[in-house]
Amino acid sequence: SLYVSEYFSQSAQKLSFYSWYGNAKLFHFHVPEDTVLLRWLLQASRGKGPECTNMEVTVHFRYGAPPVINPLGTRFPANATVRPSYNISMTLSSAVQNNTFVNVTTPAAGDWFIAAHLPEAAGRIEVKGFSTPCTYMFQPDMFVLRLIDMPVLEPGVAMTQTVVSPAKPLHVKVFVPKYTATMWFELRNCVTNEQKACAVRVVLGSITLPQSFQRILTCTGNVKCNLGLDSPPWEKWLQIMVENLGTANAELFVEMVASFTACKPGSTSSFLNFSSLNQSQTGPRPGNTGAAGSHAVPAGEASRNASDQRSFCLQSQPVVREDLDVVSVRYRLLNGPSVPVYSIFPTLLFLGLNTGMDSGGSLVVNLLLNKTSLNLANATVLACVSAASPVLSPNATQNCSTAFFQGYPLSVSASSTEAMLIVLYPETSDWFLSLQLICPRGQGECNNAEAKVTVVAYLTPCFNDCGLYGQCSLLRRHGYLYAGCSCKAGWSGWSCTDDTKAQSISAQNLATLLLTLSNLMFLPAIVVAVYHYCLVEASVYTYTMFFSTFYHACDQPGVAVLCIMDYDTLQYCDFLGSVVSIWVTILCMSRVKKILKYVLFLLGTLLIAMSLQLDRRGVWNMMGPCLFALVIMIAAWVYHGVKRRGCYPSSWKRWVFYLLPGITLAFIAISVYAFMETNENYYYTHSIWHVLVASSVAFLLPPREKHKKPWAWSQKLTCRYQICQNDREELYAVT
Repeated sequence: SLYVSEYFSQSAQKLSFYSWYGNAKLFHFHVPEDTVLLRWLLQASRGKGPECTNMEVTVHFRYGAPPVINPLGTRFPANATVRPSYNISMTLSSAVQNNTFVNVTTPAAGDWFIAAHLPEAAGRIEVKGFSTPCTYMFQPDMFVLRLIDMPVLEPGVAMTQTVVSPAKPLHVKVFVPKYTATMWFELRNCVTNEQKACAVRVVLGSITLPQSFQRILTCTGNVKCNLGLDSPPWEKWLQIMVENLGTANAELFVEMVASFTACKPGSTSSFLNFSSLNQSQTGPRPGNTGAAGSHAVPAGEASRNASDQRSFCLQSQPVVREDLDVVSVRYRLLNGPSVPVYSIFPTLLFLGLNTGMDSGGSLVVNLLLNKTSLNLANATVLACVSAASPVLSPNATQNCSTAFFQGYPLSVSASSTEAMLIVLYPETSDWFLSLQLICPRGQGECNNAEAKVTVVAYLTPCFNDCGLYGQCSLLRRHGYLYAGCSCKAGWSGWSCTDDTKAQSISAQNLATLLLTLSNLMFLPAIVVAVYHYCLVEASVYTYTMFFSTFYHACDQPGVAVLCIMDYDTLQYCDFLGSVVSIWVTILCMSRVKKILKYVLFLLGTLLIAMSLQLDRRGVWNMMGPCLFALVIMIAAWVYHGVKRRGCYPSSWKRWVFYLLPGITLAFIAISVYAFMETNENYYYTHSIWHVLVASSVAFLLPPREKHKKPWAWSQKLTCRYQICQNDREELYAVT
């Protein structure tokens, strides 16, 4: 045998603390055919700074689809199928890097996925640039050992092979055709070169994670041993490995044969023509009283079909796959939404999910029993959803298992007419829905019975669009797309259905009121600015109060939401107004000349707008203008102090009752904003930030110039004609 080793790698990704599925870093690999050994090299590393501490990295594996994980222990939606993923933990302690190997013998060919993440996120809101978080990196490499020219076991043809030694097992493969009901594998004429009784172990199938359904057959002596597999995977290669359990130097000569039992499919119509497909797409034509896609069967053909029913192994219903969008598929039955279900054979529906881009969503199957069509009160329609091959006898296998897959059961009856199944991240394969009528007193009771079941099947990115308190996000890893739910308002879970820590409606209303009404504290600052003739500053504060109020009204996670315009626009205007308010306040305190002040107002606003467009959450977008304005203010105060040969501002009352309280409020506000905000206390800590910042502005604004009189609206409204009369008299006096 000739083995070839191959190496596959992907670029390293920065790990994140886990709060939802988008924090897990996904890696997608493809294992080639005839692979006999798969080895993962998992490389985790961390930074060398003092902020880096001991950390545990969790790595999940799955075949065929991204792993379904639940690190937070939250609830999944009802009727969802959940099978724990296979995972390992890697600890980064004193060592900067950790390398771990994971070996998989005889892996299944196809897509394999790895997801890695850090422990649960702390929930603290960190301002970008205030602290330097530790960097944790993860990179998986894949090594495969592939057998060239693997022997092919042809159906019904005996093949003799040699097992050289226990260290070198024999690998063969056999192709399972479509509509295979049973596969029989037989091992016979096993002899050794030492003419002793041989002992071998036969492993049928490949390893798939998190669950593996390999079938093992142990044979000793020269006795024939065989194994039957019900419903093996259709149209796939099945690997068979024969291991020598004898002495190290003994060679084995084995003869093996595989045979198949075919399953004859039946159909509700003799053929599928283009006219029926066209009718199902456009609806019933004028004058046609039947349902779209229905067919009238002549009486002679109906009797002939009834006589041939017992020779069928299954009844196949034509299904059309309709691609709607990314990870969004609808399955439409050509003969109508209702399918007939019998007891003598299962009704089979084919649900194709083999494009390689369908495993990133959720497969939803809904069943609705028409009670008027079922004349047996105690009868039950049992359904099985399985991958790779259908369940051909649901009445015998109540657990819906096939040769190498554990299916998902569903049932409807007269007492419970509806059933739903949600398969999270279905693996890439051909999926099947099998339905069969079962009677409690035996199948003879319902030989002539028929049940009508309405089947609705579709693939959606997120089940129920993540509900009212979640957002469905489409994630991408290179060319692979998958979806995940980002929950809000304290809700959690795969589809945001876990309300263990959910906020009540009253708490959501309180959060909205606090975050919006706290902006009204800008009203005193606006009044003070207008009283001091600072009209430009008052306009900026009004702008900030307006957009901050409606941004936080739109930014709420619950039901108390009001968006007067696009969310991104509101956020940008809120950030812009906040930074410009700080900019104009400090420049106003500097007491520079008006022309210079207004030039700095305009130039600074333009630069702030540009920097916010580049990085909206960067700390230097706020700190940069503040520091530059403080430099200008300190320089102006020093100039005024030198010119007056004294302290500026010169009044001790100005320092004690205005400047020191304003500066104190500003520092407290910055501390709350930078170090105290978390996801849980955001609604009141950020409200405190609003109150403190607006209050500090009212204290820090400089007083009105002495030569300017206060606003006197009554005098200015009544003396307009008097001014004109005085000007005219002065004009006459000059002439």
